[in-house]
Parts: sequence; C-alpha cells; structure tokens
Amino acid sequence: MRGPTRPTTGRGRLLLVLLLVAAVTVFTATVPLLRDWFDLRVYYGTVHTWVHHGGRIYDYRVPGTEYGFTYPPFAAVGMLPMALVGLHLAIAASLLLNLAALAFVLRILAGPGWRRWGWYRWALALCGLALFEPLRDTFSFGQVNLILLALVLADCCLLRSGRGRWAGIGTGLAAAVKLTPALFILMLLIGRRWRAAGVATAVALGATGLAAWADPRASRFYWTQALWDTGRVGRLDYVSNQSLQGVLARLGHPDKPLWAILVLLTLAEWAWRTRKAVAAGDWTAAFALTGLAACLVSPITWVHHLVWVLPSFVLLARAGHPRIAGTLYAVMCTSVVWLWFDDASGIDGFLGSNIYTWITLGLLLALPVGQSRPARSPLSRTARVTAPAPSTANPVTRAVSHQSAPSPGAVAAAIGTVLGPGRGRGLGRRPSSEPTGSTRPAASKPQSSS
Repeated sequence: MRGPTRPTTGRGRLLLVLLLVAAVTVFTATVPLLRDWFDLRVYYGTVHTWVHHGGRIYDYRVPGTEYGFTYPPFAAVGMLPMALVGLHLAIAASLLLNLAALAFVLRILAGPGWRRWGWYRWALALCGLALFEPLRDTFSFGQVNLILLALVLADCCLLRSGRGRWAGIGTGLAAAVKLTPALFILMLLIGRRWRAAGVATAVALGATGLAAWADPRASRFYWTQALWDTGRVGRLDYVSNQSLQGVLARLGHPDKPLWAILVLLTLAEWAWRTRKAVAAGDWTAAFALTGLAACLVSPITWVHHLVWVLPSFVLLARAGHPRIAGTLYAVMCTSVVWLWFDDASGIDGFLGSNIYTWITLGLLLALPVGQSRPARSPLSRTARVTAPAPSTANPVTRAVSHQSAPSPGAVAAAIGTVLGPGRGRGLGRRPSSEPTGSTRPAASKPQSSS
C-alpha cells in the first residue's frame, strides 16, 4: 500500500512546513529539559575565576553544586574570550558558534548539491534536527560537541577531496580540547595518512604545551589526578551515560576488566571496518565509524556527545536504507531513555535505558562502508532518492515536570519527509514522565561540563 504523497505545490509545501514547525514547537515547549546553560556556566565561571580572581581552573564549582571544569587545560585557554564579556553575551556567542558549526557540518555532509535542495528541503531538515535530543542538549547546555565535530569533519573534507596537505589541524585541536577525538588520530594512522596523523599529533601536543605554559599547576593536576577521576564528571550509572561503561554500571557490574575487554573488542571491530572504508576511499564512512567507536569506548558518553552519530544517519540513508535511518533517528528524538531514570532494572530497563548505546553499537557493526567514491558527496543526488542533511536546531526551553508528546504522525512525517519518500512511516513517540536534563535537582550527578 502506498504511503501518503508529499505536497507538490508551493502552498501545500508551505502548509506542511508550518504544521511541522508547530509540532516541533509544541514538542520543545513540553519536553522537560532543565538545562539552563549549565555547562556554559561552568566554563564561564571557571574562566572568570581564573582570570579575574586568581583562582585555579579545577577548583571552581558552580554555586550550589559540586560540579566544575573537567576538560584539559587547553580548553580553558580557548575559552579565555569569555573573561571579557558578561554571561548573557557568552550565551549568545555560544548559540551563534553552535549554529555556525552545525551549518558547516551540514555543508560538508550535503556536498556540492546543497544549493539544489531549496527552501523546502532545508525547512524540513530544520524541523527534523530541532527534535534530535543530542542537538537539543548541546544547544541548551552550551556545549562544545558541534564545534569539535566540525573540526574533525573539516579534515574529512580535505582528505576526501584530495587536499590533504592541511588535514590534521582540526583533529589535533579537537583532541586538545577533549580527549575523545584523539581516536581520530588513530584513524589517520589506520588509513596510512602519516602526514595528517603527524600534523594532528603535533597540533594536539603544541596546544597542550601552550596550556602547560599558561598554567603549569593546572596542567600538572589535570594529567596526574583529574584525568583519572571519573567521579568529577558524573556517576557512571546515570542514565544519560550511553557508553559501554554506562551499560555495565547500570547492570551493577562496572568492573574495569570486563569493560576493558569490551573496549578492545569494539576497537578491533572499528579498526577492521575503518581500514575497509579507507581502502575504498570512503573517508566519510571512516570518520563516521570513528565517531561511533569513540562514543562507545569513552567511560562517560552523555547524550549530548551523541551528535557524533549524525554522519552515520546520512551514510545509512545514502546507502539505500532510509527507513532504518529514519526509524533510528526518530528514536533518538524521543528522550525515551529517561523513562528509566529512577530504575533501570529488569529486561525492559536493560533494553530501554541503553537504547542509544544499542543504536550506536548497531551502526558501528552494520553501517555500510566503502560505497562512496572519493570525489562524490555523501549525499549525492540520485534519480530516485535524495537524503537531505538536517539543518540547524532551535534553542530549547526550560523544563516542566512532565512531558507530553506531540502527534506521533507529526514526528514521523518530519523524519520521513526529510529522508525521502515513504521513510519513517509508522514512527511514534513514547511519552516520558522523566526530564531529559542532567541538572534535575534530584540527580546526584549531572551530565555536566564534559
């Protein structure tokens, strides 16, 4: 049976876009968030205390909480401009930087055909992206994940286009700000891009050295103590931690030997599939696989870290699996893991509270690789299927204590229409009574500033 046809007239398209915008607005106005720019306030307070009051980077705590700065010292150096402005201006700058980074990411993923999509496809993409929980969290926390994603995808663009002379700079900077992107340096080694790997390593070490020169005491503390203390970041079993370690912690078995075995198996699968991708010149797939693996093996992967899965959805749709991509994407729009905020026991807890982890793992195991030509865009148009990349998300609102879902048909239509004809049909959103925010007062450890 054929699904509903998409509007073909300008008036019909405008009406559909307006309906989807209304549905997205209702959704983002009713999903409990309680973000309140928490991570940005951590960055802002840390930098102001360091610069204006002679405080130490890792001693600062957000008033009324136990949470402070958890990044390497170079991240604080890069955030020094915040010492010159007020908090509200810093929030505005964070929004603009994240929007610019998202636009850059979409431009890379969309490829040279992005101008042909027109206002309608980009409007649908905007509606789809505004629902994606990792993006909602990144914007509302004031996080840096999108900026890091843009940096490493810039290297992907250079390698894919054959202009690899400057490749590695973005990856090196990203690895100096947060440790997780350092896995992309290993990806460059697997792909035998020795120059790019050397550049990335040199940039990361140079940035780290600059931070050590700026504040030797903070650097010494971070690399000898803070780095190894995961308790500074948050509880391993907190439901927002969608890593392999988080799964084990919620099972009550956070023992490091078992986690280490799972990490080694994951990295072995990643290395094998990444080697296959780069052998075929499919650098987009190699970067997508590396982002997935990084999320899985990191001890703590908060929901907002999962912006790294966006390239995988694009590749999955491009490879001829748009309905699967739409279904998985829709699940990650629902905030469904928070249904198990209080109790992740039982089979339903094991499956439901870790569902983002299962999606990430499934993509790592089954994402089609080696199917793109080096000069071809990951979203090149074909005669029958076009998979437009999502576009920028709207800032989200503060939370209420219960969330009510928008029409399941509206969410399914947004995802399905963005990915193409007949995609994402039958998808619905499960209502949740739990907040999606790590700063909920009842939580003993928020998913903050990491």
